[in-house]
Amino acid sequence: MLKNSLNHLLRAFGTLWLLGAVLVSGRKLWEVPTAPLTPPANSTTKLIWAPHCDTQLRHLQDGGRIAALIPPRLEGTWLSTRCEVRPGPEFLTRSYTFYPNRLFKALQFYYADSGCQKPDYSLVVRGKLRLRQASWITRGGTEAEHHLQKVGIVFHGPSAARRLAARLPPACRCGPAACWVPGRLYELHGAKAGPDCLGELGFSMMELDLLRVETQHHPHGQLVQELFLGDIHTEWTQRTHYRPSGYQQPLQNAMHHIHPCLVCALVYRATEQSPPVLPATPTPPLSLDGRWVSQQCEVRPAVLFLTRDFTFHEDQHTWEGVYQHYSDPACHQPTFRVHASGRYTRGASSPKVPGGTDFVFKVTQAKVTVQEKVTARVLNSSEEGTCGLGRAWEEGVEQDITPTHGCAALGIKLPHKEYELFRMELDHRKRPLLFIGERPTDGSSPDRPQKRPTSYQAPLVHCSGRGSRSHHHDQHSTFAFQSSVSGAPQYPALWVLVTLLGGCYVTAT
Repeated sequence: MLKNSLNHLLRAFGTLWLLGAVLVSGRKLWEVPTAPLTPPANSTTKLIWAPHCDTQLRHLQDGGRIAALIPPRLEGTWLSTRCEVRPGPEFLTRSYTFYPNRLFKALQFYYADSGCQKPDYSLVVRGKLRLRQASWITRGGTEAEHHLQKVGIVFHGPSAARRLAARLPPACRCGPAACWVPGRLYELHGAKAGPDCLGELGFSMMELDLLRVETQHHPHGQLVQELFLGDIHTEWTQRTHYRPSGYQQPLQNAMHHIHPCLVCALVYRATEQSPPVLPATPTPPLSLDGRWVSQQCEVRPAVLFLTRDFTFHEDQHTWEGVYQHYSDPACHQPTFRVHASGRYTRGASSPKVPGGTDFVFKVTQAKVTVQEKVTARVLNSSEEGTCGLGRAWEEGVEQDITPTHGCAALGIKLPHKEYELFRMELDHRKRPLLFIGERPTDGSSPDRPQKRPTSYQAPLVHCSGRGSRSHHHDQHSTFAFQSSVSGAPQYPALWVLVTLLGGCYVTAT
């Protein structure tokens, strides 16, 4: 009765294609849609703008609505909510299932396009995961140890078979390319496999060695659970043995996810032989104008917790921003804030990352506000003329570091130029999301064209409220900035890495 009424209502509004993943009740995950999972030909896209910026940032501070247990409970299936972009670039969707006996099965679906519409190959990974202890490096995370039992690959076309076969060692190839039959499972690791055939593919499950599960209580009683797994190194040669200290974009629990989520339904029903093919979705024009803020407390490699808040003025090609940094994964304990401004130029569509656009950013001015005493003491011990007014740092007092060409102790160098990558999408509520290039894992700066990112950070959401914030710096109204990295400063109590649009790291001992 409920199902029939719901389907009638959806047909009346022509939105069944967006609600293919409606959670009904009990152990059932989704009702299988009775209509095609593609938008009607005569549908239109309406943008829905976010609430006021300060409201969005206060939402981030509401730690009572987010819980993270250590150790986390992993049992169940966790799914991608969009076409993901990994460094390289690689385009994929994921479905990871964890069982009570510590076994897991991971499905990774790789694509030839940035919309995840052209499946290339699938990996099916089976193994065992043992949770260890709370991470000593990444506060709020749990360290784990994984053991791979089997890894198999399924090609979804002859071109993918030929391309990947060429990368495998000779002992791992089955012979002529014709022997790689699309749709058939081939074992790359396990009892039937020969030598290790995974290294040349850049395959690694080190992401399982750091994890965090967040449970969010949304308005109207909706429960959402997200699984954050370890980040992937931005350098291909490092990714197979890199131990993560940050996170990727989260997977969502199959039973507790944001609605509607068409991608969740497609990924959940997929198998290694039948990968999900995501529907074409309208892409809004890339317009930076206005204000963009973080959707969550963000975590970067090297123990960095922060929120970002940007304002772009497209008519003048200028930007300003502040990164608000914290010492905890809930973003409750502020440590310092960097406010900066500069200019930018927009380039052509990215030749490496389909769907992305190249930019060049320049930062010419920066100010720093210290928000805890340890950092103030360290900056006061810096060499005169290298970081603002020497020995004048006080908690809560902003200092201009432009006259000293940055701050050597913080690794900030002015002026500074970075080569960037931007992309825009719409979320499930049709709000514009802005994706900015992922920062190099080693903490360096993309200060040369060849170091331009090939993947993205967590998206920012567009919000209401515009204009310069140069004289308004409360912790809920901050902008984003990162400058160059010149290496860790020579102070035992403080290590800060700063890059223009990514983040920085600070720890005190």
